[in-house]
Amino acid sequence: MELKPLGDRVVLQFVEAEEKSKGGIILAPAAQEKPQVAVVKAVGPGGIVDGKDVEMEVEVGDKVILSKYSGTEVKLDGEKYTIVRQNDILAKVEE
Repeated sequence: MELKPLGDRVVLQFVEAEEKSKGGIILAPAAQEKPQVAVVKAVGPGGIVDGKDVEMEVEVGDKVILSKYSGTEVKLDGEKYTIVRQNDILAKVEE
């Protein structure tokens, strides 16, 4: 199956959270912070959303940082994804 977002929505898959602290201590899953860096897996068409013209600024494969508690989590074929509106994305990560 495939997710095809509508409007200004973007499908993301989070990069795994760090399992060790900077000091080398292994963190329990409950102590790990929710990751904020994700990879774009699918992008909606944009267009007119809520009466405004929206141009999509991200592409499939981009790494992005988003708001900590934004989006809707879904599970498809055993994989976890998060669907967010483009304006929940704070920045692109460029390497």
